[in-house]
Order: sequence, then C-alpha cells, then structure tokens
Amino acid sequence: MSQDQTPWVHEMTIGDVLRDVARSYPDREALVFPAAGDRATWAEYDRRVDIAARGLLAMGIQRGDHVAAWATNWPQWTILQLAAARVGAVLCTINPAYRSPELAYVLEQADVVAIFLISRFKTSQYLEMLREVVPDAAKGSDGQVRSERFPKLRWVVSFQELNEPGMLSWGRIRAMGWDVDPMKLRRREATLAPDDPINLQYTSGTTGFPKGALLSHRNLLLNAYYVSQGLNLTEKDRVCVPVPFYHCFGCVIGTLASLVRGATMLVPAQYFDPVATLDCIEKERATTLYGVPTMFIAELDDPSFEGRDLSSLRTGIMAGSPCPIEVMNRVVDEMGVKEIAIAYGLTEASPAVTMTDVHDPVELRVTTVGKALPGVEVKVADEEGNALPDGEPGEICCRGHNVMVGYYKMPDATAESIDEDGWLHSGDVGVRDQHGYYRITGRIKDMIIRGGENVYPREIEEILFTHPAIAEAQVIGVPDSVKGEEVCAWIRLHRGKQMSEDEVQEFCRSRLAHFKVPRYVEFVEQFPETVTGKVQKFKMREEAIRRLGLDRQTPVGA
Repeated sequence: MSQDQTPWVHEMTIGDVLRDVARSYPDREALVFPAAGDRATWAEYDRRVDIAARGLLAMGIQRGDHVAAWATNWPQWTILQLAAARVGAVLCTINPAYRSPELAYVLEQADVVAIFLISRFKTSQYLEMLREVVPDAAKGSDGQVRSERFPKLRWVVSFQELNEPGMLSWGRIRAMGWDVDPMKLRRREATLAPDDPINLQYTSGTTGFPKGALLSHRNLLLNAYYVSQGLNLTEKDRVCVPVPFYHCFGCVIGTLASLVRGATMLVPAQYFDPVATLDCIEKERATTLYGVPTMFIAELDDPSFEGRDLSSLRTGIMAGSPCPIEVMNRVVDEMGVKEIAIAYGLTEASPAVTMTDVHDPVELRVTTVGKALPGVEVKVADEEGNALPDGEPGEICCRGHNVMVGYYKMPDATAESIDEDGWLHSGDVGVRDQHGYYRITGRIKDMIIRGGENVYPREIEEILFTHPAIAEAQVIGVPDSVKGEEVCAWIRLHRGKQMSEDEVQEFCRSRLAHFKVPRYVEFVEQFPETVTGKVQKFKMREEAIRRLGLDRQTPVGA
C-alpha cells in the first residue's frame, strides 16, 4: 500500500473534516438509508450535524462528557457520532445485543451523562431494559434523570419521536439546537485538539467484564484514511455498510472512511439482512461492500442472489474473522468484488493494523492478513517483547497512530496492554513472511471469535455461576464451519440438581447478548486440571470436539 506524503486529516478533528468535505462536495450524496427513506447530501449532512451539536450544547454537554448510543443502524446514529465529536463529547457505543446487566455495567463504568436509544428492535426492548436498570428514567422531566446508582446520568433521549415519560425526542434536541447561537458551537470547536479522546468502544478482556478503549480523533481519522486509501476510494464511490455502527468496523471503516473520501455511505437496514443488502447494492449501484465472512456467505447463499445485477461492485473489506478460500473465490467470481481486501485489527488499534492489497492474489488474501498500514509498526514478539525473525511465531504487537489512548479508568489494564515503548500487545499469535505479510495462527488467551463477534468466556462463566443448580462452569470455543467458532459450556451441577441444555441456554439468553449464549452444553463431573488445580481448557476443547463429532468441522480461516 503506497503512502501519501502527509494525510490531509492528520492535524484535524472529525468536525473539521466534515466541514471541509461538505465544502468540497456539497451536492454529492453523503448518506442513503433506503429502509428509512432518508437521503442527504454532504451539505445537508453537515447542517444536520451542526443542529444536533448545538442541541447537545443546549443540554449542557461539556467537552469530555460521555454520550452513549444504544441502537441499531439508524440515520440519527451517524449524526450523533459526528455531532458529539463536534462538541468534544466522547461517544460511547453500546452493543444493541446487550441485556440489562451489560447495560448497567457500561452506564456505570463509562460515567455516561446522556444515553440516546431506540425503543425496541425484534425481541430487544431497549426502553424496558433501561427502565429496569434506571427506574428513575421514567420519572424525569423533559428527559432529565436523577439516579442514585448512576449519578453522572442526566439525560435520556429517544432517536425516535416518542412521547414517553422522562425522555426527550430527537426532534426536541434539534429544536433546542436552533435556539443556540452558532458562534457558541464555533467557540467550543476551537478548544478541541486531534489527540482528544472522542470514542469509547467496549471490548472484553479474557478475564472480567468489558474494558472501554478510548480512541482519539487522530486514531480514528488516520485509520479511516489509510484503509480507504488501500481500497482506492474516491468521492465517486458508493459504500454499502451492512455492518453494525456500534462496532469499529461500522463507525470507523464505515462512517469515517466514507467521510474522509467524500464517498456515499449506503446503509441497507437497521441490522444485517442479506436481501436488504443485495437490494441496496443493486438499486443504489454500490461500488464497495463491507462485511464479515458470515455476511458474505449469507448473501451468496440467499435464494434471491441468482440473477442479481451486482456489476457496480469493485472493492470492499472482509474482516472480523479469516475467510475460507472457497468463499473468497465466490465473492470475486460471483459477486464481482475483484478488489476485495482483508483487514486485521482490534478495537484498541482503532481498529485496523494490517491490510491486504486489492491486487494481491486471492491465495494471499485468505492465508494472510496483509501488511502493516502506513504509519503503523508491527512486530512479532516473544514473551519478553523482543522482535522475532520472519517465520517464527509470536505475539502480534503494533505501535503508531492507531494505538488507543488507553482503557477508561483502568490504568493497570492499560499498562498490561501497552508497554513502556508504546507497543500494543494484541494477544494474537502470528508470523510474518519474508515479504512483510502477516498470518494469524492462534490466540494467546482463550477468547472466542464467533461470526466476527468477540466472546469472552469469563463473562459467560460468571453469569452461569449465579444459577443455583450450577456448581462450576467453564466456557470454551469449538470449531464451526460457518461462524468460525461456537460457544461451548462445560457445567458441573451441584449434587442432586438437574438441568437440561435448553434450560442453560434459556438462562443465558435472558442475561447475555445472543452471540454469547452457548450453542453446546456438556454436563460433566470434573474438569481436566493440572497438578496445581488449573483447568486445562485446551484439553476440554479437544474432548468437546470428539464428543460433539466436530472432528470434520473446518474452522473459518483454518
């Protein structure tokens, strides 16, 4: 990947970039949400963001305040993202799959001042869960909340035009914004700096509950810039983004990569739907498509795929988990995405670390994760952090503009993740070849990647431990040809207690996001342990594969 002299976004804030793009391409489409019937040019998008930003000022949102978004892919989500950046607030992205305990944890740990949400989606009743966690939310006046448990939380705002007790509507925020002098917003913007934290993305560690990675304007803009450069995106491209906004893939490689190039962002639906995505590509003439491998598989296998005109597609990104060569070949040959690229990264790296070239042979795009992004150093390190020679496996570490500011309110975890020399330790094991291409071969710890979602066993184990019939629980990942990995729980029951697999899954389903619910449940009398009593999860995994008959399952990317 070639590197420009100096990226034009280098010393800018997200708000600055939006103003420049709106001036450069005022009449080109910026956003298209077919399901919502919403379209906006760059000039109109900039105006919407400005009004929302002034609305945030009217709410009293200060520089550095944490503003949360808990919703699926709505147009207002993207506007809030840039409006928060324009006033210097930190956008805290909450996974739409979270349940009440996970929401409570983030509200408290992140010191959330205001939460913007939708009322429901499918079986997720967001408003009900919020009121379960914050009972005072229904008692507030004009959206203002006073909560003893969450003393920082002051506002609840609906992305919809709901007339609910204790909530403000999105329209009301816009109306409040019209009453704020535009110069007040300009004065706030003048105080901001590129290295200010602007995004709080939650990602679990392999032990304990999720950690919030603080990311700056510079982190996000440079990542978006170099990834979009690798795809050769211009203002003439139309980028289809079916990936969720709450994730770095959606709100950096999606919204911000489109922003820095002035490209049009196409959002097919609230949540991934293969038919809606295919419709969007076809009707809106998308040139670029994003997704994790399971999304591409769903699109290729959808009954409506045959006969589609997808000839506008040129490029895209597949990330989240490795891709089988058969899928990559079909994406290139049947979808026509001949310049599809693979990207590797992690939330703490904003997110991309490496990326393949759009002209790399297909074999390289499925067996490696490409080379380091410009401005990012990558090394394969031994246990002491020393760089290893090509061909030797070790931990993937990176250093550069993509490394997070740190974990919010977790200095010890930050120090464990970023060493004294500024190297971010990924926890992934990989090797580099003589040409500078990296290959991920495993994980140091026991994180599970299920369909592009990171699943951390400790969190599930702690939920299982709360069931009165369960004496002990251990969670591992087992191979799956579609999702890459599936969650498997080993459970030892208290003497005299009984449970079924369905009962365990139902118990988890009401307390955890759906992708964390164990697909397999094994009831055991004991766990394989070392002489010192440490559970040997690798032996559990081997035994689970044998018991479940998964010997012939090929994990995605294996």
